[in-house]
Amino acid sequence: MVESFFRKNLGRLFTGEKEIALENRIPSFEELDSKFRDIQELGVYLHIPFCDQICPYCPYNKEIYHSQVAKRYTNAVKKEIDFYVDIFGNKPVTSFYIGGGTPTTMLYSGIQDILLYIYDRFNMQCEIHMESHPNHLSADNLNAIMSLGVKNLSIGVESLQNRHLKNLRRPYDAAEVIDTVKRAVSKNFKCVNVDFIFALPTQTCQEIEQAGHTLVEMGVDQIAAYPLFRFPYTKMGSEGNESIFKLSTILKRRKMLGILEKIFYKAGFERTSVWAFTRKGIPKYCSVTIPLYIGLGASGGSYLQDVFYLNTFNAAEYIKALESGKMAFALSLDLSVKMQMAGWLYWRIYETRFIKGDFNKRFGKDFDLVYGKYMKPLAFLGFLKDDGEQIVLSDRGTFWLHAFEDLFSIDYVSTLWGTSKQEPWPTKVTL
Repeated sequence: MVESFFRKNLGRLFTGEKEIALENRIPSFEELDSKFRDIQELGVYLHIPFCDQICPYCPYNKEIYHSQVAKRYTNAVKKEIDFYVDIFGNKPVTSFYIGGGTPTTMLYSGIQDILLYIYDRFNMQCEIHMESHPNHLSADNLNAIMSLGVKNLSIGVESLQNRHLKNLRRPYDAAEVIDTVKRAVSKNFKCVNVDFIFALPTQTCQEIEQAGHTLVEMGVDQIAAYPLFRFPYTKMGSEGNESIFKLSTILKRRKMLGILEKIFYKAGFERTSVWAFTRKGIPKYCSVTIPLYIGLGASGGSYLQDVFYLNTFNAAEYIKALESGKMAFALSLDLSVKMQMAGWLYWRIYETRFIKGDFNKRFGKDFDLVYGKYMKPLAFLGFLKDDGEQIVLSDRGTFWLHAFEDLFSIDYVSTLWGTSKQEPWPTKVTL
């Protein structure tokens, strides 16, 4: 009840909207062509919605891999790329991320074709960042991944204790995944990231400390350590009262993150986002880094300054739409300037630091005039430092400000993704 009150009123304060509603209003080619004229560079996100199994905690759009579906999906993505060719023109693509699902399910069944197609038709001026699964990273597969041009690899480790791997339904044990990560690190990737979930049910601080040291000893370049979240449309969300799925308290999550922070900083890592820690001097592994981007594939989302639109989540419906000569856009949201500014601030907080002048470049407004009244008390509380030009969040501020953001983001994601997973072509989703 209290959460709902804060979410409603604070959301209205920062966005200026009584409600945020995505609707089945499809941007036309002419509309998108017009919006792209003022865009100097952009990012591309490619979604691969296939997995070998469905993990009970995972909120992302995915389904079980089938080779014949993957083949049709490959051709559908190519048709979506064709739609954007004339709109893109020769604009540089300066960020490219492949997520899922599990992109490496398509390592030998289409992903190479998609990448060749993208590089042949777009002005690609960036490296590839791609997610992977530990069970897909044999020596031969790692060589195949590198041959695709992937320079930055993320591995979904999730845990380093067997009892937690069992509860998360991960199909490997701790010794196997440690060997896999070390094998990947021995290759010539620019950045190897591992995803690690903490604050698991019944997890102890001693286990966190042990895992933290092991993560460092594996020699990875980056660690994305984030607490377990529970989304209502996942198996874990629907069975949340079971003891193996109960969440830790927010104070326990903060304590465990503090243990990891101490270990990572001592080992020469620096914080590069709310949950990510990167070795100093290493380019960070990250999702799309350019503020404006388009999303390819089922559930691919696109953000073009004043509009956000989303493809259907259903892979079969996505394929069907593209095969019939249509785009797979399912929902769109027109963004007021105030909504754009709120979104900008959200992601800058997630990155934990930002230059205030970038706000002026983007919106033509002075950051302090718009948000200064909120920054001053946060600085007084020790949540951030403001030197006049740059704002840098402290570790305490990073955790609690993002916990505050979660009041909105987890609810929004649950509503939007949960509805989109159930309805391929929803008429309206109110957040």
